[in-house]
Amino acid sequence: MRGLRPHAVAARIGEIAPQAAGFPGRWPPGQDIEVLPLVRHALAEIGVRYLFSEDAPALLPLAAQLFLAREVLARPAHWVWPRWIPTSAQRFRTRQQVAFTDALRPVVDRRRSSGRLGEDMLGQMLRPSSRHGPLPPEAVLDTLPGITVATFETPTRAAGWILLHLARHPGAADRVAAEADLLPADPAATTAAHLDGLRYTQALVREVLRLYPPSWLLTRRAPQRTRLADYTVEAASTVLVCPYTAHRDAREYREPDRFRPERWLDDPGSPGEPGAFLSFGTGPHGCEGAALAMAMLTLLTAHTARHHRLSEPAGPEPSHQVTTFEGLATAGLRLRAVPRG
Repeated sequence: MRGLRPHAVAARIGEIAPQAAGFPGRWPPGQDIEVLPLVRHALAEIGVRYLFSEDAPALLPLAAQLFLAREVLARPAHWVWPRWIPTSAQRFRTRQQVAFTDALRPVVDRRRSSGRLGEDMLGQMLRPSSRHGPLPPEAVLDTLPGITVATFETPTRAAGWILLHLARHPGAADRVAAEADLLPADPAATTAAHLDGLRYTQALVREVLRLYPPSWLLTRRAPQRTRLADYTVEAASTVLVCPYTAHRDAREYREPDRFRPERWLDDPGSPGEPGAFLSFGTGPHGCEGAALAMAMLTLLTAHTARHHRLSEPAGPEPSHQVTTFEGLATAGLRLRAVPRG
């Protein structure tokens, strides 16, 4: 999609940065708090704003409800019902999807009738293609609910692992903070060049994504019969790909189980080869929002480390529970933030 391509994201860094910079100020200092809800709200604001600009405030509460509906539907249950049975969770999700679409429809109609389509993601979708013309309204309305939730659902899981590593590796956090000190005093003045300058921060984000890919299991369907290593994959077969294990393959990464962000700076060749890094998928079915997710996570990481030192609560038990259903997440993660001197 045009609005999610790297050059489109790069042109709007100045809109993403102020919201990322505001995140540390929402963190109550000196308290052990559950982090993921705080992060999710911040990333939802960034993602929904990126998609809908001035129309974001009206759509943000509905996006939050749509996320909740997806969570309810995805929770493991004692009974597995066929998809055609209208369970309470499915009805709840349908209601939230309808509510979101009903709120979005007049926005689409107003922009099209006025001719002021906007420069945001919605505006890009409303612009006619030179080859195919304008998208039908229903195609826009059917596509955007899923994209909206995707802008903050998976990045929230990733951010949990990133913040946990900032707490566990204070030396790395200090290095991120030093890089972040070079960012403009006015976050709105942040550009793609400033983002590119956060080399170690981006390396840290990539290293955490390598060790704990939020989408730890991918499925692909083989379009034709093919050979894969020593195996024959029949046409229409479903192939499971596990980024978690692929990222810990010693043939691709030296000391694969070790947290070492420097590998992305010292050895840029090997990890950057197609197929070796699968946190955003690869090939034609790779995540279209990868550039946006990396920008959001990099800026959030930089500004958090710039303002706070993070730590885990004291005690024998970990500050989180690892969950794998619907993604690799740090459920219940609790951290403490202390302002840097």
